Amino acid sequence: MPKIGNIQLPNFPLLLAPMEDVSDPPFRALCKEQGADVVYTEFISSEGLIRDAAKSVMKLDIYEKERPVGIQIFGANLESMLQSVEIVEKSNPDIIDINFGCPVKKVVSKGAGAGILKDIDLMVSLTEAMVKHTKLPITVKTRLGWDDDSIKIVEVAERLQDVGCAAIAIHGRTRAQMYKGNANWAPIAEVKNNQRMHIPVFGNGDVDTPEAAMKMRDEYGLDGAMIGRASIGYPWFFREVKHFFETGTHLNPPTMEERVAVAKRHLEMAIAWKGELLGVFETRRHYTNYFKGIPNFKEHRMKMVTSDHSEEVFAAFDEVLEVFGGYEFSSL
Repeated sequence: MPKIGNIQLPNFPLLLAPMEDVSDPPFRALCKEQGADVVYTEFISSEGLIRDAAKSVMKLDIYEKERPVGIQIFGANLESMLQSVEIVEKSNPDIIDINFGCPVKKVVSKGAGAGILKDIDLMVSLTEAMVKHTKLPITVKTRLGWDDDSIKIVEVAERLQDVGCAAIAIHGRTRAQMYKGNANWAPIAEVKNNQRMHIPVFGNGDVDTPEAAMKMRDEYGLDGAMIGRASIGYPWFFREVKHFFETGTHLNPPTMEERVAVAKRHLEMAIAWKGELLGVFETRRHYTNYFKGIPNFKEHRMKMVTSDHSEEVFAAFDEVLEVFGGYEFSSL
């Protein structure tokens, strides 16, 4: 069974990926309840932390029920990254994760996220310095490479391990691909099959069905799956994968009543954590998946995603129960 530092994980753990404006405490709590084994915060700017930027500092909020929980930071300046480690330690996470994979232009242009894939030596030296600067396990999330001509992930992973990285999660796309095309898990399997590797190697990208998770485990031999987009508005994905592993059958999808109840709780927790305005705004991206596949639903979804006041969204939820109560969802 894989371990991150001294943290013992189950066989083939399911990890909630760090996702900007998605992996906040309310959503992490829902995913944890549904079977996520490790959860990560949204990525946090090291520069934002050391400037005490409100949005960055707020992302440090973690709760006991989430453990084990990792706080993910990004940056390319050594001094800022080390200072941010000291700030992060005060939140007492179980893991500090470094984002070496975000493909977004505003991050990459500063040499951070996937931008650092152009400078592997810096990537390794930053990781080494951070490992030496904290007693917490340091893990890394990255991509296969900058583009198809620069995939050296086997060598990169080995070098990161050698300077003390405790686990690595690899997204099966290059930076050049962004989120297009299919994720390629074969190079991730090469990392895992490198006889010198002994830290956990987690796969990420296109784990969007229980069958995909099983394939990653059985055919590619990886240590666990990091799940991102498949969980947005659908925290039940974790329990469905685990049920499939145990039984080989699909769990019945959540009922309309369960979906509405969880969507309401999600919004309530979001408002309690970040206030009415942001709570309403940042929970919108989940509603399409909460109610995916329902015919003639557009009018109701529009109310959810265009209302600026929570009472209107809660009223839309109640209306959905009245109109669609008892609707039978098909399995994945």
